[in-house]
Amino acid sequence: MTSTEEYKRQIMRDLAQGNTESVEDTSTEEYQNFDDFAQRTTLDQRRQMFERSLHPERIPPSQMEPELQKAIANIKPNERDDVARTFFKHLKHKGLDEQKLERQLGLSTHNPNHMSADDVSKLASFVYHNHPDIFREVLAQQPGILKFISNPILGAILGFAAAKWLGHRK
Repeated sequence: MTSTEEYKRQIMRDLAQGNTESVEDTSTEEYQNFDDFAQRTTLDQRRQMFERSLHPERIPPSQMEPELQKAIANIKPNERDDVARTFFKHLKHKGLDEQKLERQLGLSTHNPNHMSADDVSKLASFVYHNHPDIFREVLAQQPGILKFISNPILGAILGFAAAKWLGHRK
């Protein structure tokens, strides 16, 4: 059985060696780790990948929500603030008020600088379930969350994209 880091490394190697015609970057260099992947892929590449793979019908909220809780609890507080701020920014564009969301979701605050990991998890779960387009966009902008997602869910997220990029490689 491989460790989480080895698993992620293998996915990155597979992505780096695959058919990348559908993405802008055609480099065949291997990614050293998940952070390297997150830094070297463009926002548009991540958008394409998440557009194909992150859908509540493919990964049900009942599976994604506990993963989000764990991932958000593990990211740095300043990254968590950025995630919350980005969710609120996109929700505001859809006409959703931060204060109403605070009450509706039972958040301790709507100020991203003071939100707990639990608050951001509730917000992320709400967005995943109700606004998957915003969820995919925020994840494309803040991919650091993915490094704390468990292997099966990460595999589902990256696997769909890898299958598209790699074709039907054995």
